[in-house]
Amino acid sequence: MEIAIIVEGKNDKSRLRRVLGEEVRIYCTFGTPGSDQLDKLRRQVGHDQAYIFTDNDSSGKRIRFLLRDVFPDAEHIYTRKGYSGVEHTPLEYLIEQLEKAGLDAHINYAALSPASVWSKDEF
Repeated sequence: MEIAIIVEGKNDKSRLRRVLGEEVRIYCTFGTPGSDQLDKLRRQVGHDQAYIFTDNDSSGKRIRFLLRDVFPDAEHIYTRKGYSGVEHTPLEYLIEQLEKAGLDAHINYAALSPASVWSKDEF
């Protein structure tokens, strides 16, 4: 089964890419998508199993609502309200949420090694 995760922006995509294998496609809405962007995402995702992972703020909830109509069978992945978006969610919590979504086989657990966890963008 092919996997596609839809996030809001390139920083979210970059954050997820650190813990997911290259076989997982990650697409960005680049903010609140209009009808053209939604159509483009629908074509890109095709028949892949879609996962929606947006921020837990008003903008993210609005985007999730729009995507829900286009991808009614999508699985939803959530981050905590206390984290300022997917891009700032700790890697350990991202992995936990991806595991809950059943994506264990696609997770790069080496991302949790001390050298990668304490990189400069963590501070």
